[in-house]
Amino acid sequence: MSIRRRDFLKLGAGGVAAAAGAIPASGRGVAREAQSGKGMLYDATRCIGCRACQTSCRKRLGFPPSLDEEGLYDQPTELSPRCASIIRLYQSEDGQERSFIRHQCMHCLDPACASACLVKALRKTPEGPVVYDVDKCIGCRYCMIACPFDVPKFEYEKAIPAIRKCPFCFEYISRGQPPRCVAACPTEALIFGDRQELLREAWGRIYAQPDGYVHHVYGEHEVGGTAALYIAGVPFDKLGFPTDLPDTPIPERTRPFLNAVPLVILMWAAFCTGLHWFTQRRQELAAAQAPAGDQRRAGGPGEREETRP
Repeated sequence: MSIRRRDFLKLGAGGVAAAAGAIPASGRGVAREAQSGKGMLYDATRCIGCRACQTSCRKRLGFPPSLDEEGLYDQPTELSPRCASIIRLYQSEDGQERSFIRHQCMHCLDPACASACLVKALRKTPEGPVVYDVDKCIGCRYCMIACPFDVPKFEYEKAIPAIRKCPFCFEYISRGQPPRCVAACPTEALIFGDRQELLREAWGRIYAQPDGYVHHVYGEHEVGGTAALYIAGVPFDKLGFPTDLPDTPIPERTRPFLNAVPLVILMWAAFCTGLHWFTQRRQELAAAQAPAGDQRRAGGPGEREETRP
């Protein structure tokens, strides 16, 4: 195989251009749209722990109940492949602080799980939810590692497993209806609406009762913001939320490196092609400059050196 220098330069330039085109588009556009998308506000001070939201979520997803030790009540203790949302009770050792708290997928505006997914089985929608396509999932579980809230759960016990998490009732939201958990809440501890309006509502409640709330809306800035927003009268670290998260979306830290992968691969291919061309060209020049006798002695395939009589 013989490659001329001009062909090699064309190949290298084409590789760079192809790599530039192969770099995936940033998820920041969808994140910006999600800023004005839908969200859900949970007010822990209004929650009475009835678990109506938890039950409606379970029924909507078709999960069986997680019964307590006596087999009487639906009382899961943690998120699992059969429990996408959960209500827990926090109580301090001295009994002075007490609060119910809800845990579920946070539906980040720029989700790390979707960024880590190799096959785009998880994606952020402009409407707000982070949705999951089971038909695309290859079971790598990178989303579980990437999630800062430890939300996605894997069906280890199944022969054909899938990832499970709260879908934010995307099909209901698409029809202009609230999620089933919001519709089931009797005290309006859960409310649904435009994220920006929910933020104004949350801060309005905090300023109206400054002694009754922690002065923070959890999810407003954490990892770039989330569609699930929380206000409470107890510090969020005590309620089981990570409070050391950055305000910058996690994909913003990894995206530059991931975007460079196609360029590195194609440039490496171009380098190997060039190395092959230079090696072959050097051998051709060496063969052309060698004396005729040396060429006969070196020989080629099927060629024998002549013998004198």
